[in-house]
Amino acid sequence: MLYGAGKYTYELANWQAKFPGGWQPTEVNTIAVDSQDRLYAFNTGEYPVTVFDRDGNLLNTWGKDSFAHSHGAFIGPDDSVYCADDGNHTVNKFTPEGKLLLTLGKKGQPSDTGFTFEGEGGKKLNFFEALATVKRGGPPFNAPTGVALSATGEIYVSDGYGNARVHKFSPDGKLLLSWGEPGKGPGQFVVPHGLAVDKRGRVLVADRHNNRIQIFNAQGKYLTEWGDLIFPTAIFIDTSQVVYVSELMRPGVSIFDIDGKLLARWGNEGRTKEDPLFVTLHSIAVDSRGNIYVAEVMGAIKDTPLFATRKTRMIHKFSRKT
Repeated sequence: MLYGAGKYTYELANWQAKFPGGWQPTEVNTIAVDSQDRLYAFNTGEYPVTVFDRDGNLLNTWGKDSFAHSHGAFIGPDDSVYCADDGNHTVNKFTPEGKLLLTLGKKGQPSDTGFTFEGEGGKKLNFFEALATVKRGGPPFNAPTGVALSATGEIYVSDGYGNARVHKFSPDGKLLLSWGEPGKGPGQFVVPHGLAVDKRGRVLVADRHNNRIQIFNAQGKYLTEWGDLIFPTAIFIDTSQVVYVSELMRPGVSIFDIDGKLLARWGNEGRTKEDPLFVTLHSIAVDSRGNIYVAEVMGAIKDTPLFATRKTRMIHKFSRKT
C-alpha cells in the first residue's frame, strides 16, 4: 500500500530495528538520523540509546548512566548528539559514541513554574492534569521536551512539560533568550513539545495542546502559525525545506512546504482498531534519501492487548517512491 501523494508518496518498508538480544523497549521516546543515515533511537529501558544502519542492523548501544528519561533529540552537522532529558531537567550534548560534551541546566533541579502533580487536598494528579498546573514561564528547565540547532549553531530548547517557554543558547551553552508563557494566544504555549529551525532562521514550535505550529524569528518574535493539526509532537525540516510533522492524536504524518501548504498526509485510514498503522506517534526523522522514520511511545498502552501485538513495531520506516 502506498501513502502520501504526488512527489511525497511512500511505501511502508519491510523493516524492523534489530534491538540487542531480542530486547524491546517500553517506549521509543525520540529518533534522529545522522550524516551517514544512521538512526539513533532513544529508548526507555535497558538500552537508552541504540544506533542502527538504514537496514535496521544494530551498530552500537550507549547511555546507561546518561539519562533519567530521554525526550527530544537532534543531531548536529558534525554528528554531535543533543538530547532533552525531561526526567532530570537538562539538555545534553554527546559525541556519536556517547561521550558527554556539554550539559545545559542543573540536573534534578526544575525551575519554578507552578508545575505540580499534587492537586487540591493532596490529590495525586495524572500526567495530563499536571500539565494544566503550569502558572508561569520560568527559566531553564522544567521537563524540557525538544532541542534543535540553527545553521549557525545556536541551541534552541522547547521547555516543555513543566514549563511554557522556548530558550535560545549560544553554541557553548550561554543562555541568550527565553520567550513564552502559558496560554492559547500568540507566543503562548500549552506543551511546546518539539521544534525545528529553518534556513531563514525561523523557529517552528509544535505547540502540542494548542493543536498548532507557531513560528518565530530568531529573537522570539511571533510571526505566524499553522493549524489543521492534532497534538503535533515533532518537526523535521529537510535540506529542501520541506517540513515533516508527527501528530499524536490523529495519529499520523503531515508534510508541508516551508510556508505551510499541506503536501501530503496519512494516518490510520483503511486500518482496523485492532491493527492500526499508528498508535502514539511521538517523533519523526528523514534520511538523505527522503525516507521517513517515525517512532511511537507505547508505554501509554502497555497494559492493553494491543501492546502485545505492537511492541515490535515502535519504529516505522516509509520508503520514498518518487
